[in-house]
Amino acid sequence: MSDMILLKNKKNMTVQADYEVFRSKRKTYSISLNENGILTIRVPLYVSDGEVEQILRGKQFWITDRLAEYEVRKSRRPAFEYTQTQRLALEKRYKEAAREYIPKRADYYLAAYPDLFPRCYSRISVREQKTRWGSCSSKGTLSFNWKLMLAPPAILDYVIVHELCHLAHMNHSERFWSCVATILPDYKERRKWLKEHGNELTLS
Repeated sequence: MSDMILLKNKKNMTVQADYEVFRSKRKTYSISLNENGILTIRVPLYVSDGEVEQILRGKQFWITDRLAEYEVRKSRRPAFEYTQTQRLALEKRYKEAAREYIPKRADYYLAAYPDLFPRCYSRISVREQKTRWGSCSSKGTLSFNWKLMLAPPAILDYVIVHELCHLAHMNHSERFWSCVATILPDYKERRKWLKEHGNELTLS
């Protein structure tokens, strides 16, 4: 169940924002807007409800800008919605396509940059991850969100390269980002696109 907070935008107008709080063993906070226009704020276990509101008010201009962009995107969506049967059928087709396409792209980059990767992945898994676009396990298993098939090819390739570089660097160190940049010099633009538009990658 979501909570609600009233924020001010850059025009000093009051904007209602619905949000959900998730606490975990993390050191920093993050804020994102999901496909339904609800804020997700992830915070360390010790952060109180009052501190959560302080964080949201401290980021109110960023939040209200994202909410305004969401309303614009919402107004441009088709008037129809898929039935559940249609949606499940489409998801199945996208997952099948992802299981065929993603390994091919991963193998392409492994072959093109053999000096960057000390090992190959053990296997590739495609599923619907709730909070991640991709992941790499210590055993070399790469997992990808099937919704990446709804993204532009350049964005899908960014996530694939990102996870492949974790085969060499299981962290987000300077060497890790150097690995990504060697393959995709414009990775920052691709990462920015995914952060700003990732919540649009959904079936209506």
